[in-house]
Amino acid sequence: MSNEDNLLHVPFYRAGLERLSFAEILETFVDPTKKSGNFHRISDMHVKIGLPLSFRTDDELIPIAKGTPISEEAMLHMLKILLSEKQLAQITDPDSPMDVDTAYEWLEHGINFRLNVFRDRDGLAYVMRVLSSSIPLIQDVGLPSEMIWKEITALKRGLVLVTGVTGSGKSTTISSLINHVNLTRKSRIITLEDPVEFIFKNESSMVSQRQVGQDVHSFSAGLKSALRENPDVIFVGEIRDTETATLALSAAETGHLVFSTLHTRDAKGALSRIVDMFPAEQSKFICLQLSFSLSYVLSQKLVPRLDSNGRILVMEVLKNVPAIGNLIRTGNWQQVYSAMETQSREGMLTMEQHLLFLYQHGIISQESAIAYANDASLIERLNQPQ
Repeated sequence: MSNEDNLLHVPFYRAGLERLSFAEILETFVDPTKKSGNFHRISDMHVKIGLPLSFRTDDELIPIAKGTPISEEAMLHMLKILLSEKQLAQITDPDSPMDVDTAYEWLEHGINFRLNVFRDRDGLAYVMRVLSSSIPLIQDVGLPSEMIWKEITALKRGLVLVTGVTGSGKSTTISSLINHVNLTRKSRIITLEDPVEFIFKNESSMVSQRQVGQDVHSFSAGLKSALRENPDVIFVGEIRDTETATLALSAAETGHLVFSTLHTRDAKGALSRIVDMFPAEQSKFICLQLSFSLSYVLSQKLVPRLDSNGRILVMEVLKNVPAIGNLIRTGNWQQVYSAMETQSREGMLTMEQHLLFLYQHGIISQESAIAYANDASLIERLNQPQ
């Protein structure tokens, strides 16, 4: 038994009358019915020195009942299990504080986790998310219409952006889209991820997954390399800088289907975010290139269901039809939203339109529709009798 296995099964954390091992905490995380019916929709585990270990259930952060505050000793116990020696030395060195973004595989059960370790005023902290052991079928993800995902997965070239805040399900949506290509097309797929989340099996396509920091230095370096590897589909985990943005736009323009993510709250914001990455003197050229390269922007949120049975995907869909392309070329972001609103026949949908549809069909509450709208006044206007 390895040192990690020894630590994994050593009781170290008190919750009420119980002393739990990290293995038992992970069991509660991935199969909460074993410990408490209160945690039947856990997505993340939050651990911070000075506070009890907590789980995120839907949108609420709930501490383990009567859990003791995490001590520095308890934190190091867990991090010795979760991190490599190099990563542990990096995060515990006060002279070079750096976040560690990595993955952890619970070998005993074949379950993968995404993990971010960081420092705050009180010391070390981390957030951990359990990753699905299988990639959902795109039909089951909950996109607003079948037409959208069928058109996207049939594309031979173009840039497809999925946007939203952290925890909005972007990785699930993109992985499901890519896996549909993997299942149905004879293609070469290369992914650049930080870290690798969903594991693709080689189905009809050949898939290579590369982790930033392990298999490749950066997204931009991996993208440069990918363009020499004859891919049909490229997934760039996130567009973070001008070099990655330039390469992604060029790849989409020259005959590759490129998927990526951005942290923006709406589709219009994704367009301006990319253009704003570049110096002002380049904006006209970038707008022109984006108008040719872009195919779709999907902006999404997860909204609580009215029946309290979890959350439902709400999505804004921007499709680069000629009218949208013209607005992108001229940088006329103010009119993008109204163009989307009036061209639903093209498959476009605003966040407010989707929220209103779900409210009118009794799936979400009016309060949720207003709270999750990008512009609550649009909900009121759309809800007026025509």
